[in-house]
Amino acid sequence: MPSVSSVLWRSCLGLEHVGAGAHSPALCFGFFSSLRPSEPFLTAFLLGPDHNLTEEQVVNEIYPVWTYSYLALLLPIFLATDYLCYKPVLVLQATSLVVTYARGLLAMQLLEFFFGLATASEVAYYSYIYSVVEPAHYQKVTGYCRSVTLFGSAAGSLTGQLLLSLAKVRLVHLVIITLASSAVAFIAPWFLPMPKRSLFFHMGAGEGGLRSSTALSSETGSQGSGFVKVLRILFDDFLQCYRSGPLLAWSLWWALATCGYFQVVNYAQALWENVRPSQDYEIYNGYVETLSTLLGEGADSSGALAALLVGCLPLSWTQWGELALCVLSLLMAVCVFVMDTVRNIWMCYASYIFFRATYMLLITMATYQIAASLSMQRYALVFGVNTFMALLLQSLLTVVVVDSFLIYGCYFAVISLVFLLAGVYKLASRRRCRQGGADSPESDSPSTQDASSTR
Repeated sequence: MPSVSSVLWRSCLGLEHVGAGAHSPALCFGFFSSLRPSEPFLTAFLLGPDHNLTEEQVVNEIYPVWTYSYLALLLPIFLATDYLCYKPVLVLQATSLVVTYARGLLAMQLLEFFFGLATASEVAYYSYIYSVVEPAHYQKVTGYCRSVTLFGSAAGSLTGQLLLSLAKVRLVHLVIITLASSAVAFIAPWFLPMPKRSLFFHMGAGEGGLRSSTALSSETGSQGSGFVKVLRILFDDFLQCYRSGPLLAWSLWWALATCGYFQVVNYAQALWENVRPSQDYEIYNGYVETLSTLLGEGADSSGALAALLVGCLPLSWTQWGELALCVLSLLMAVCVFVMDTVRNIWMCYASYIFFRATYMLLITMATYQIAASLSMQRYALVFGVNTFMALLLQSLLTVVVVDSFLIYGCYFAVISLVFLLAGVYKLASRRRCRQGGADSPESDSPSTQDASSTR
């Protein structure tokens, strides 16, 4: 029988609807997999005496491996996650996090591949939670689980900075702490109960979602044909979802902006290292990542700040959404230009925080707009497709140019221009429709008379 404190704890967290053996390991995994004190100082660590790699090797030969591996693995992991009922992929993700530590160029490239695998496998964490709670509790449980990963990420960055600034520890010690945290995260998934249902391949009786999924087991006798049928259903739903003009517009911004966001975040530390070398000065990357996480990532995690801002803005997103995306994308472009041109570390830090907060505010709004008219299954599909397109664009951008914040600033300026044109076209079309509606009574009467005289 569970203790009174355990019942009260689960009730306070909103996890009273989660299976008895699932809540503690799931929250433990979410927290410790995000607790990475060394992450804000990764570039400084690779360029320092522990690895002694050059900036060109780190920027051009190591970091791009994450982008390419994430892109290549996203679709297979997305399907395998649901087909294998989540838990095996969670174990795979935890294993990938543990093995992301080694020395040397080739070893670091291999470990970037494993980190890409771990990143692609993140979908399994939230999908697992959805498989053990009822659909009515998705939003509440998602918020709490995302808050755990948010707190883990912020705590990791802050811990790393405090240890570096106050205790004067070496960067390699932060890596050891991160490894220990990943080891704890590796243990947690083994204690999770195996789900009996999933969003696509193993849906329970009477569940909705993709229109043919519930009939999948009765219509096909083999797993192979069932897999093909689910792929066909996913493709049909893909076509149906993206026929919606508003969803297509928000998804376009999602893919374009996320591509640029990944590039800026991936190479920001290299920029800071050029402005304020860690070998000569004390760096404060951990404080910056902590603050930007609390202000920004909370938005991606359905955080209170971004949700409050979105709810309080006196703006009709249906009517003015494209122009709002234009203005805020332009602000993001300005932040990137400031990071590139102003060789002051504090301006770089401030611009980076504002850039992430603006992106997360908009991605929250995009999430709300896209998810409003979709089931959980279709939202998972659209989210996967949008992320895949963002990674495809990022891979193309990485091939063309790496670590050029001037190009990234121009990229966001182009996004702003695209949505300016889209917003102006939308307003002009709406005005023409109104004028046409106002003129229709006058224009209809002569044609009605002509038609009656003809008869």
